[in-house]
Amino acid sequence: MANMLHGTVEEYRELYLEKNAHLEQFLEQVTPFEFYREIFPEGSFERKGCYEDRKANGIAVTLPGKGGSINGIALEIEGDGRARRYIITDDLQKLTDLADTDFTIMAPISYYGRKRSGKFARYLYALAFDLDGVGMPQLRDVLHQMNKGILPKATFIVNSGTGLHLYYALMEPVPMYPQNQHYLKELKYSLTRQIWNRFTSSIKQPQMQGLLQGFRVVGSGTKLGKGYPVVAFRFGGQVELDSLLEYIPASNGERQKLQGIMQKSSMPLVEAKEKYPDWYERRVVNHERRGRWTVKRDLYDWWLRRIRDEIRVGHRYHGVMTLAIYAKKCSIDEDELREDAYSLLQPYDDMSVEEVNRFTRDDVEAALSMFNEDYVTFPRDDIARLSGMPMPVNKRNWRKREDHLKRCRIIQQANDVVDGTNWRERNGRPRGSGTAQGQVYEWRVKHLNGRKADCHRDTGLDPKTIRKWWDCPPPSL
Repeated sequence: MANMLHGTVEEYRELYLEKNAHLEQFLEQVTPFEFYREIFPEGSFERKGCYEDRKANGIAVTLPGKGGSINGIALEIEGDGRARRYIITDDLQKLTDLADTDFTIMAPISYYGRKRSGKFARYLYALAFDLDGVGMPQLRDVLHQMNKGILPKATFIVNSGTGLHLYYALMEPVPMYPQNQHYLKELKYSLTRQIWNRFTSSIKQPQMQGLLQGFRVVGSGTKLGKGYPVVAFRFGGQVELDSLLEYIPASNGERQKLQGIMQKSSMPLVEAKEKYPDWYERRVVNHERRGRWTVKRDLYDWWLRRIRDEIRVGHRYHGVMTLAIYAKKCSIDEDELREDAYSLLQPYDDMSVEEVNRFTRDDVEAALSMFNEDYVTFPRDDIARLSGMPMPVNKRNWRKREDHLKRCRIIQQANDVVDGTNWRERNGRPRGSGTAQGQVYEWRVKHLNGRKADCHRDTGLDPKTIRKWWDCPPPSL
């Protein structure tokens, strides 16, 4: 029983009770109110009815029966199948009311208004991780690795029914500026790879989740039913965001990458206004969207074929979610998208290996909420992580090779006319001329006592490039 990977609902319910009993031996169980009060300290949200506070609030949402997750909002699902959003004010009373629902989720984030888009996110109060494939051996190892400092000690360990939710409550909430979101997202991906290992989960492939991902509300029902609610246990204390970097290996370069992103994301908005006034006027003052172009439908058709043939359990929701993103990006009609998404329902549900992990219409509807202009610039690398499928780079912008080469030849002919050359006669630019090596050499000839810093100032070349070619001979012509 303790090593069970796939089982009946009754077996999972037995395991749920066994995990609760084990956690109660070592940790303190907290009430839903105590849990959320520590995540969202008093004063985090507006007071109920006091709109003059001008603060962001939590958001919660709902669907009937078995649910999936909808990024960034607590969800309760009503009998008519429609998701309902709830504003969570500073008294947290609405969360207490929602504790008796079948499926309600919420992210540890505050938002302005009712939209769960990252564009309206204000503060991140905790980093939360979903860990599946957790039997008793995996639960014991999670506690062991955290006690030994192998993994960062979570503020709360939450029994979510068939897995665990790990919450790291932050000492200071982090403003959700776009660059901060980029850093936090990459930090979460890196930490997921550390937390989700062969000792803590029976599932080999880590399931990446976005920064705005919502989780079942503590006190509400799990996949096992209302009688088996989400339960939270206090483990560690609040964490400093920077301290989490120490748990990411420096050997593979991820920590350095994150430190670089963090440095870039530290520019205050006041400084950005001074340095980039045009950008500030367009994006901050006028709230203009970032420019984009429409992609040919070939991308949509290609992705639909892939998620039909290559998707795996644990990534089905994200497969449909990214299909909705590509549909908006490629200007696909919503009716066509819905038809394609629902054509995946039966084959995806047939992939289920356990009764508690069926793929339902609610999962499809939740995923289709990403058919939204706010997500058309969703990064390709994130789509690869969430879907669990590699994303090859297509340098032809999804054009066929023949069409791509036609464009290249037209540009080449125009260059020949302007330069008075013929590329077939190999009379183009001499090899080495105009290269970084040549620029560094020419600058050094003119500045015999010059410094690398002066060369960087005059040429604009990257300092690493200057160091590379500083002592090299001139390029051969």
